[in-house]
Amino acid sequence: MMTKLLISGLIFFSVTSEAARLKDIASIRGVRENQLIGYGLVVGLKGTGDTQAEFTSKSFGRLIEKLGVKLDKADIQSKNVAAVIITATLPAFAKAGNPLDITVSSVGDSSSLVGGTLLQAPLRAANDEVFAVAQGAVSVTGDGKDVHTTAGRIPNGAMIERDIQADFSSRKMYRMTLHNPDFTTAARTILTINRELGGQYASAKDAGTIDIITPASYENKGVELMATIEAIEINPDQKARVVINEKTGTIVIGERVKISKVGLSHGSLTLKVSDDKNKKSKESADDKITVLDTGANVGDLVQALNKLGVSPKDLISILQSVKAAGALHGELETM
Repeated sequence: MMTKLLISGLIFFSVTSEAARLKDIASIRGVRENQLIGYGLVVGLKGTGDTQAEFTSKSFGRLIEKLGVKLDKADIQSKNVAAVIITATLPAFAKAGNPLDITVSSVGDSSSLVGGTLLQAPLRAANDEVFAVAQGAVSVTGDGKDVHTTAGRIPNGAMIERDIQADFSSRKMYRMTLHNPDFTTAARTILTINRELGGQYASAKDAGTIDIITPASYENKGVELMATIEAIEINPDQKARVVINEKTGTIVIGERVKISKVGLSHGSLTLKVSDDKNKKSKESADDKITVLDTGANVGDLVQALNKLGVSPKDLISILQSVKAAGALHGELETM
């Protein structure tokens, strides 16, 4: 979708939609990332570790015992250790041995993770299964003045331990979901896919779900089939919508938003949307007056108001009032 800046003051208009690749407006069901989480210890800190977190000392004590060292509880007191939560994203079709970037975040009262090293820790998915193991030197950017030093990253800090099983290429059917469900877009999509594949292979389950039966020529060739389908270009449709951010004064207006017959007065200006532009003569010559034809869109309205020097703040109030009067045909979303 193309946009055009019309005035200083952050007012945008969406204009004629352009074709988009199907891979950019839809996703394949089952082909997605998965979130991983784990708990671990960062050691080697220069006196900036946890000081009062009891779970840190217990965790460190259990770790030391596993390594064959017996310690009394009183001996497990160190400001060089911090408990952290580890997060990572497991990509689709992940394979054992592939590395992952991870993020570590302090959960105790540690003041900084600078210079620390994460000790080996398992990373689990939502089903509690371990999919990766993390370890490595924590990288923290900044000196603590402008950047939080209680969180850091470890590039390639985790190693995937198991393959993500996915019998993809031999599927008999694939399901795609539109990022923005729309009946018109779904209908256009199945027509285009069927034309590309030369048969009735695609069907729409609803406004956001498209099922594709594997053609005989693509049997056991799911990767090639999806590559062909993802490259198909679709003209996505959209609802008529005006999005307003009152905090920043930003207004984004869809091309299909229309204005019906209406008249409004705001301060010293008067505006009418009517069939007869001659009605303008009934107003005072000193007023700021503008007249639009019936069927004008919101873009025409805003352009006319811009010429009269209306500020973005006043424009927001006007659009909200026109919507309340039932003359703005489209959704008005305020952020």
